[in-house]
Amino acid sequence: MPDTSSHARKVRQRLISLFETAVVAARAETCLPPHLPRPAENARIILLAAGKAAGAMMNVAERIYLDDFALDPALLTGLCVTRHGYARPTRKIPVVEAGHPVPDDAGVEATRRCLEIAAAARPGDHIVVLLSGGASANWVAPVEGVSLEDKQAVTRALLRSGATIDEINTLRRHLSRIKGGRLAAARGTGSLMTTLAISDVPHDTGVAIGSGPTLPDPSTLSDARALLSRLVPNAPASAIAALDDPRNETPKPGDPLFDDTSFQIVARPALSLEAAARAAREMGYEAILLGDSLEGEASAIASQHAAQAVSLAQAGRRCVLLSGGELTVTLRGDGRGGPNQEYALALAVALKSHPAIFAVAGDTDGTDGGSGAADDPAGALIDPGTLSRAQAEGHDAAAFLARNDSTGFFEALNDLLRSGPTYTNVNDFRAVIIDKPEARRP
Repeated sequence: MPDTSSHARKVRQRLISLFETAVVAARAETCLPPHLPRPAENARIILLAAGKAAGAMMNVAERIYLDDFALDPALLTGLCVTRHGYARPTRKIPVVEAGHPVPDDAGVEATRRCLEIAAAARPGDHIVVLLSGGASANWVAPVEGVSLEDKQAVTRALLRSGATIDEINTLRRHLSRIKGGRLAAARGTGSLMTTLAISDVPHDTGVAIGSGPTLPDPSTLSDARALLSRLVPNAPASAIAALDDPRNETPKPGDPLFDDTSFQIVARPALSLEAAARAAREMGYEAILLGDSLEGEASAIASQHAAQAVSLAQAGRRCVLLSGGELTVTLRGDGRGGPNQEYALALAVALKSHPAIFAVAGDTDGTDGGSGAADDPAGALIDPGTLSRAQAEGHDAAAFLARNDSTGFFEALNDLLRSGPTYTNVNDFRAVIIDKPEARRP
């Protein structure tokens, strides 16, 4: 069980509050309304949404168009594809739930329909693409010759490899008929296209959000072939052949097919970190922002943060280290977990029960690794008593870390962060509080 001291409970609740503040700053109802394009007279608005925030974004967009803009419902059409368990109620636009992080048949069929809807757009119609993290798995349309099963095999191998999101998406773009600008290429002649995105990627690289279905792709088939060879050495023959086929090269910057298209990020990790920093200051802490685009092995980053936190504690600072980005885990064991839980476990091991340091690490979409179920944990919390409670249960934290079983470790302690679906996604959120240890009574 978690540390039940009054001080520990208060600090843990502050950590949860900071996580929730970061999530609220990125919700569709907060960030989307000012950016939706006003409809032209007698022209259709075609809403195509994909990703973990797609259901919420579609819910908000429908309300704005039907109520605020008073658009004739006959002029509103489209389709929404989101992760299983992430649907939100809509009034007109259908919502499909599909697989994530491994794509499934529902995603294939929904993607086919989205491409058909875009191709049917008439001159003057405005296609509004609502994009968020998770769209790469939800919008799945393998190129000719590559089956869904082969695409799934490549995806699973990439997830185990420790590859960065940019590397994963470079491969995805060249094995897809919708990613890497191909949705823009599929739209009907004379139609407009506006993409509004919630960023979940380091550095807010647009082409990495949902693998850039409406943007030109600067990467090449040659890049993708090199990545496949290095990261998926036993890749299906169909994927190897597809990357040797020049027909699967993606459209590049300067291509006129991107005329009459625009792209805008409406929520990003930095804004959520800034909201959390303001909340931390209101709690009386100094806020130290380490960046919104951290990448690397979760355990290595945790070791760096532990050293920094201990140094700040030794200096008598009362502060919060805040960071975002997308960490990775190279799987070497057969345990359960995700990068946020692995970070929290590695941090606990490195801190060695330091009496003044507490932390939370969670994915702002509400799920961190796991089976793909909507009730997977978002991350985990640690406090000065984490290791001693584990030892009392007969658990060796270092052994759990070695087999990548962070979920098993924190589940036994009831220290998992379980937020449920948040209907948004600005990637990882980490807060490390350096507080003063509770005074001991004589």
